[in-house]
Amino acid sequence: MPPFCIFSTNQDTTMIAPRPGTSPSAIFQKLLVLLMLVLIGSGSGCTGSAGLVHVPDKGAYSARPKYIFLFIGDGMGLAQVKLSDGVLDPDKGLAMGGLPVTGITATHAENRYITDSGAAGTALSTGFKTSIGTISMRSNHRDTLRTVAEMAKQKGMRVGILSSVGIDNATPACFYAHNAGRGNYHDIAVQMATSGFDYFGGGYAEGDFLHNRLRGGAAKPDIPSVMKAAGYRVTTGRDELLSVLPGTPCWAYTGFDGKAAMSYAMDRRKEDLSLAEFTRQGIRLLDNPAGFFMMVEGGKIDWACHANDAAAAAHDVAAFDEAIAEAVAFYRVHPSETLIVVTADHECGGLSLGNASQGYESRLQLLRRQKVSRQRFSEMVASWTKTRSVSFAMALDSVKVYYGLGDAAPDSALAISVQERKMLRGAYPATPEDSGPGAERFASAVTGMLNARAGIGWTSNAHTAVPVPVFAAGAGAEAFGGSYDNTGIAEKIMRLARFGGRP
Repeated sequence: MPPFCIFSTNQDTTMIAPRPGTSPSAIFQKLLVLLMLVLIGSGSGCTGSAGLVHVPDKGAYSARPKYIFLFIGDGMGLAQVKLSDGVLDPDKGLAMGGLPVTGITATHAENRYITDSGAAGTALSTGFKTSIGTISMRSNHRDTLRTVAEMAKQKGMRVGILSSVGIDNATPACFYAHNAGRGNYHDIAVQMATSGFDYFGGGYAEGDFLHNRLRGGAAKPDIPSVMKAAGYRVTTGRDELLSVLPGTPCWAYTGFDGKAAMSYAMDRRKEDLSLAEFTRQGIRLLDNPAGFFMMVEGGKIDWACHANDAAAAAHDVAAFDEAIAEAVAFYRVHPSETLIVVTADHECGGLSLGNASQGYESRLQLLRRQKVSRQRFSEMVASWTKTRSVSFAMALDSVKVYYGLGDAAPDSALAISVQERKMLRGAYPATPEDSGPGAERFASAVTGMLNARAGIGWTSNAHTAVPVPVFAAGAGAEAFGGSYDNTGIAEKIMRLARFGGRP
């Protein structure tokens, strides 16, 4: 039997840095601490969840938070955090880096080493492991599991669920719904109406795209109508959301794509709300003497990493962090009553800050040249091909505009060689019939070219089993330091809030 690996922290959690961010060196030190925890754990023979044991300080559970924020950066590993910190404004720092307690969690599912968001979201929301694709149910798909959000509502607290992807996507769904399959979007979405929760915000419902398809001879009801019938105010814009009075049940969404998700942060239009705005309005709507629980997911981080789009990932981590800064601002007003926990459901993409071609010469600042996400650029290329309006030479001009890559680039690192030009020519879609796959192929090649020059490496287009970070501050935050399983996030919140523990 391997020895237990016991970690503890004695950090003072009564104060946060004087601004909603911290210096790059400070967050780098935190990441080094997390790396040391991983190395110590592996070096002492700790394997699996049995080896991830954390013993918090004796007084860690004496606090009882009244206002609880749980932030989940979907697909956000340590590298994604540092990437954003290094690519964007290096003098500002990230708000999550200013949270004084640091931990790390394992993410495996019950039936697979590399998890998905269904199993991981269930662990984070209920404190139980389950099988891949399952939404807050045991792996037998018969028994439901009570979520920390449901417990909060039962205790009289107001509850809000926010996400930058579809509100019926796996992670947000795990806090208000129960279903054997994460792909049953419509069945999941209608459970918002019966949850009794007070505020849903961010993306639209992918399940609503099914309402005009016949199932068993009857059309599925559209989700906005279901929510309105249940007494929810449904808003689609900034002014509408601002007009909602506190205590009014509300589902607020903004502009969305074909999968019901908000735009990538770097593609967002001025009229679209940001995740930070949804969080700020959630605080306004949920604040009350009984307290509240709010889960906020930065879901597009994961999508950017699936696409191996480092610039988009960096921007979405920053957008997620701006939402965290809203919670930090609230914490400063209620320091003894507020708990903030930031974590991830899993890492995605196997991101490395450094690659074989660049060696030690990483140049993350080159990613600032990218002006749109890979997805948006692919959509542009597809439209050019369908209309036959843009030649390959013209497309190269657009590559220079949107990625900074070109023959006459002022920075030699951005110049395109003759061989690379030939490679891009072969990837560019030649016919309208090839507009979809060809556009993806070309956008992927261009994005990969910039990533490589910046010193970015990717090992996968899927999730990995790399442990993910935890940052915490406020009432009871000490409990979240050290190394433990992702089920510990829900368990610790339940214990701190006196919800009575796991069902």
